[in-house]
Amino acid sequence: MRRSIVIVTVALASGCFFPADRGQLLEGRVDKLADDNKKLKATLEETQGKLDATTLQLKSALEQLDQASRTTGANIGVKVDSALQDVATLRGQVESYQFKLTELEAKLAAAEKFAASAAVNPRPEEPKKDELKRPEEPKEFLKLADEKAKAGDNELARRLYAEFMKKWPRDELIGDAHFGLGEVHFLETKCREALYEYGKVIQDHPKAKSAPMAYLRSADCFKELKMVDEAKLALNELIKQYAKSEQAKLAKTRLVELDKKPAPKGGKK
Repeated sequence: MRRSIVIVTVALASGCFFPADRGQLLEGRVDKLADDNKKLKATLEETQGKLDATTLQLKSALEQLDQASRTTGANIGVKVDSALQDVATLRGQVESYQFKLTELEAKLAAAEKFAASAAVNPRPEEPKKDELKRPEEPKEFLKLADEKAKAGDNELARRLYAEFMKKWPRDELIGDAHFGLGEVHFLETKCREALYEYGKVIQDHPKAKSAPMAYLRSADCFKELKMVDEAKLALNELIKQYAKSEQAKLAKTRLVELDKKPAPKGGKK
């Protein structure tokens, strides 16, 4: 009889890193920012001066408009129209300078903030090297991986299990390594990833010590994914293949629980 369960495809995660010359690149950016800041400040002062001068011109034009509005005679319309045009032009210039001034101030503030941050930590921290000493024997290596998993250091445990599989792909403990990795995924409620590892144990390493538990965990994952029929299949296969195991006894209890019909919502009317 086939010792297989539906295996779910695992989604691969991509990683990223900082190149070694990142620090030098950042220092160069900081130097360039310092020069840019000087230019921004100079432009800021120049724009502020233009804004002040234009504001004075606008004030003068408004006074002329007021005088023109009180002037009597044939040329009053010409004077008023001319004053209105001057006011409109100057107001447009003031608004333009104010917008440019605000934009320059925002750029300057952002540049100074970045430069200050870079000055505090000019070189990004290099990823910490994993200095954990690895055992040379497969059994001790797997024991170390299991200990890290139980301690909750999932990232390191995953790395150790992967290293074990790469280093000893044909070792008799390879099935237990797949199971250990599945357990890490299971504890993180990543049932699809866990099912893949449990499936490797069931299909490729049925004699592994962890094989009965792989069936039981598979049933738990299927139940979590609302795949009740698949969960029952895993439990029945466990009972058939490992009838005398402790996991088989648990499987019988789980089957009874799965066969129970859920109580109707709201109870009897």
